[in-house]
Amino acid sequence: MPRIVMKFGGTSMAGIERIRSVAARVKREVEAGNQVLVVVSAMAGETDRLVQLCREAAALHDPKEYDVVVASGEQVTAGLLAMTLQNMGVRARSFMGWQLVRASGIHGNARVDAIEGAMLDEALNGSTVAVIPGFQGVSEDGRVATLGRGGSDTSAVAIAAGVKADRCDIYTDVDGVYTTDPRIVPRARKLTRITFEEMLELAGVGAKVLQVRSVGLAMRENMPLRVLTAFDDLPGTEIVPELGEEDMERNAIAGIAADRNEARITLTGIADKPGTVASVMGPLAASGIHVDMIVHAATVGAGSSDLTFTVPRASLAQAVSAIESSGAVGNGRILTDDKVAKVSIVGVGIRSNPELAAKMFDTLAERSINLLAVSASEIKVSVLVAEEEMELSVRVLHTAFGLDAPQGEAA
Repeated sequence: MPRIVMKFGGTSMAGIERIRSVAARVKREVEAGNQVLVVVSAMAGETDRLVQLCREAAALHDPKEYDVVVASGEQVTAGLLAMTLQNMGVRARSFMGWQLVRASGIHGNARVDAIEGAMLDEALNGSTVAVIPGFQGVSEDGRVATLGRGGSDTSAVAIAAGVKADRCDIYTDVDGVYTTDPRIVPRARKLTRITFEEMLELAGVGAKVLQVRSVGLAMRENMPLRVLTAFDDLPGTEIVPELGEEDMERNAIAGIAADRNEARITLTGIADKPGTVASVMGPLAASGIHVDMIVHAATVGAGSSDLTFTVPRASLAQAVSAIESSGAVGNGRILTDDKVAKVSIVGVGIRSNPELAAKMFDTLAERSINLLAVSASEIKVSVLVAEEEMELSVRVLHTAFGLDAPQGEAA
């Protein structure tokens, strides 16, 4: 009997009517002969409300108590969905994250270590739908631990791997993965398939469809994923290890992502000697600040250099404070700019075709869009541009790489 995990996001669970709709979808899968586990998010907006309550209670709050509060939203929707399924004649029961998910690391951003699958196997083998709150587990000290925002996706993939499910379906408010954000490019196209690598890169550079950690886990566990809408019976996007022969004519570029959540820091006139970059990056790493796009340029014969890098916009003040406290700048200066954005092209074709990066740069140059920084990986090229030029950059690149849907087929 096929075993599937169905994960529903916050908009899918926003109110009893939508929960009934989710229950009806789950019931269809049960009637089709599947063993079903359901992972749920909190109702849309609920986690934000709970976070705000924590801030009002204490600006510097205990992260363990914070997790107790913010984990409650998913527990509510798990119980409500189980009740609704029972009312529809479907055997169902809810579990709590602390019963199933072993986690470790920092409270508020814990990582999944293991899934306790015995209770789930017992429920499924007894023809019972298991309804599980996402986003949470139990830490080594027996306390509730949350997995970071968007962590319900990670919960779903981890549980699917833990119970050896045949696939994991992620239901969202969009009907699949698009070549770019349809709000920026109305003629964006939905992808039938995308590789784990491409989805991982897209998620990492701003695409909001799936959490990065969930894609990485699915890739490691080779867990088939589908992205579908919870609001219609439309085909979604399959996330697969590699493209098949039927996809050989697909564009070399899978998609274009943009992220406004960027800030640029430039250190000018710093010492040009071994260890200087390490002395800057060390304090940032110790503060838990993620550093992206790094450019280091020495001034020939001057004994000084400039170092430019990006950090999440919300971490800018913390990053500057950490650098200043370290003394790494010496007699240099710290310059910041939080009006920037990252635009990236992603596709397996980049691996074998260096002309794609050149085409990206040429396309932006033709529109007089200045590049503030550049970074690249095997299947991704990212550029930093002024925030006001982000949407124009996405539109011209989307057209240049042949990703626009034909007239009448737009999203």
